[in-house]
Amino acid sequence: MELRPDAFLRRVAGDALPPVILIAGDEPLVVQECADAVRAKAKAEGYNEREVLDAEGNFDWNRLTQGLASLSLFASRRLFDVRLPTGKPGKDGSEAIRDYCANPPPDTVLLITALDWSRQHAGKWSEAISSAGHLVPVWPLKPNELPEWLAARLRRQGLVATPEALERLVERVEGNLLAAAQEIDKLGLLLGRDAPPIDVDTLERLVAEASRYDVFKLVEAALTGDAARVPRILAALRAEGEQVAGLLAWTMGEITRIAGFAAVQARGGNVLAEMRAAKLWEARMAQYKRALDRHPPSHWERFAVAAGEVERMAKGRASGDAWRALERLLVAIARPRAVSTLLAP
Repeated sequence: MELRPDAFLRRVAGDALPPVILIAGDEPLVVQECADAVRAKAKAEGYNEREVLDAEGNFDWNRLTQGLASLSLFASRRLFDVRLPTGKPGKDGSEAIRDYCANPPPDTVLLITALDWSRQHAGKWSEAISSAGHLVPVWPLKPNELPEWLAARLRRQGLVATPEALERLVERVEGNLLAAAQEIDKLGLLLGRDAPPIDVDTLERLVAEASRYDVFKLVEAALTGDAARVPRILAALRAEGEQVAGLLAWTMGEITRIAGFAAVQARGGNVLAEMRAAKLWEARMAQYKRALDRHPPSHWERFAVAAGEVERMAKGRASGDAWRALERLLVAIARPRAVSTLLAP
């Protein structure tokens, strides 16, 4: 059956795990928390053997088929944890998943997670999952849904907030669910369960300004494709007295790291495995993957060169407007159509 994330979490808490579960969407925090709930329940139910498969690029779906067919000498219950970043298993993957759903092996759970999902991703394979188990699409929250999401998250901490405080929290986190979750966790630690209702004054005193513009949000806007936000953040940073040179360390580091992953991708390597080896958070991996999907490796090489040119301008070693050059670079990363402008002399 198809379930919303909140309904799915309630069902996982009370029912035995079905043979197959698909959790897919571009809200990494929600996807991760739903998947973590499945892993925790599997462990509690005695699924002591877990195999993680990164199904990207030229993944051989025979690995899943062979794994499902094999018997373990050490554990009778198994969890297959398949990471499918694009949400598109391809022909071979679709057939392998449909075959599994038609005749699930005993004492086995197949968990599939994807960080991209839309109606166009669905097909016979996801219908088979919905029939045999649970399909959990994670849609981005609409602005009018965020207050209730925050209120529910507060209730899990034993807290409540006044409508005015909820409205202020919405403004502060700017729809960033990860930032919101972190702030609410902090409120839980500072106030404890069953504290008096949180008012605006308490919120202002305890909650950090998560929406404050900084270099982290600047680079995030570029990586996630929010080209319109880049100039606004740059303008705010400039008005606050920031200097281009101070913004470049983080910016260049991120571009260089992604260029390295792009080179791995160009060689046909396992990019997700490389990201995990670098101990990246799931949310950061999702940002990197979206950025990599927008540009070929050659563009990332050019971005790295352009970042070096901006640095020389900022340090007075080359002529040009460093602010304008930085904006042009980040907009090109966010919007592929702007790359031609970056490459222009």
